[in-house]
Amino acid sequence: MKSYRKELWFEARSRRQIIHITPQIEECLRESGIREGLCLVNAMHITASVFINDNESGLHADYERWLEKLAPEKPYSQYAHNGYEDNADAHLKRTIMGREVVVAVTDGQLDFGPWEQIFYYELDGKRKKRVLVKIIGE
Repeated sequence: MKSYRKELWFEARSRRQIIHITPQIEECLRESGIREGLCLVNAMHITASVFINDNESGLHADYERWLEKLAPEKPYSQYAHNGYEDNADAHLKRTIMGREVVVAVTDGQLDFGPWEQIFYYELDGKRKKRVLVKIIGE
């Protein structure tokens, strides 16, 4: 069995941003040479998420509105966590959106269902953060 590991770095322009990363993950898969196995993609920061869904801007805007209703950024004083930092909402949003995705690798391709794509969701941005890509298989 082969194993491949790579870190991808992102720096969001705003506090929250959804970044389509499927092309970068597909490049990692090509680099790995693995034809059959599993691909793990996970955010290496507690205020970021990796998720799979449709690459549709309306849906992405819906995520933003929905998450802001569940865990509004402001007022910062509503959260016990906020003190040194003002990112309690980002921690809560990450819990909802999840940490990672695992995709089957079949015949050297990510084995997606219809419309599935991988996204990095920055929830407390404007600084450099990373995603781990780990691919195992043959």
